[in-house]
Amino acid sequence: MSRRFAFIGAILACLLAGTAPAQQLDPNAGAPSANEEARLAQSLAALPPQRPGVVDAYVVSVALDSDPVFNREAREAGRVLASRFDAAGRTIVLAADEGADKAQGVGSPPHLAQALGRAAQVMDVKEDVLVLYSTSHGSPRAGINYRDVARGAAVITPEQLAGLLAERKFENRLIILQACFAGQFVPALSAPRTVVATAASATRSSFGCSAGNDWTFFGHALINQAMRQPESFVRQFRRAFVTIFGWERKMGIDPSDPQISVGKDAGGWLAALDRRAPKIASAPAGNPPSELSN
Repeated sequence: MSRRFAFIGAILACLLAGTAPAQQLDPNAGAPSANEEARLAQSLAALPPQRPGVVDAYVVSVALDSDPVFNREAREAGRVLASRFDAAGRTIVLAADEGADKAQGVGSPPHLAQALGRAAQVMDVKEDVLVLYSTSHGSPRAGINYRDVARGAAVITPEQLAGLLAERKFENRLIILQACFAGQFVPALSAPRTVVATAASATRSSFGCSAGNDWTFFGHALINQAMRQPESFVRQFRRAFVTIFGWERKMGIDPSDPQISVGKDAGGWLAALDRRAPKIASAPAGNPPSELSN
């Protein structure tokens, strides 16, 4: 199969997954089993309290689709973000297990709500920072898709995610959304002390979501490459943007146009986290998206 036709097939798979009928989010969608609840509860109970006078980051990395690519990405993203933001022990990963690579809980709306709630309890929401990474498919003019073959499907709208975060009163927020059309979340989530980064604009698809991949384009460029470099987060995002644009131009596809919104009062906590970032680059993990080598 030629590279062009293989990539067209991958794009169609992403678009079909992103436009499949799904009801709006039910609070009980993806309800976990008793064993899954107990496992997550143990991890959440172990989250340490914040350190007064220190801008601590609390990381939640969640895969909201059962395709392996999103779960692999969420698990490794949890490790990269924990290192990048000095959040070892303050990171919760919600994703499916794969062999010895395990998460603290399954990626589901109820588990996401629980993780955010517990983080808010142990944080100083005026001093510390919530770092949320979500990876899944997305639907235009709708939101982020939640899909699990055993638990059902739904759509999380921008207003619902904004409400979920507002209820927990987070003030300092870094929200990174990997999904097609994720830019539609920027207006609802933007705030003076919030940074929002998305894999695509509100009207564009993002790429690399073939189920067998280790990474999507955005996850590979931002998390697996740029965020392993000793640079500020804004520079890391710009590095990822240029990388993705180069891949897309070489392949002759419409650019996904990743978005970033930096609130006017976010500079203080961003600088505090940037100062504690690793000073030495680390090597990428896993394989690049298969679309880059077809």
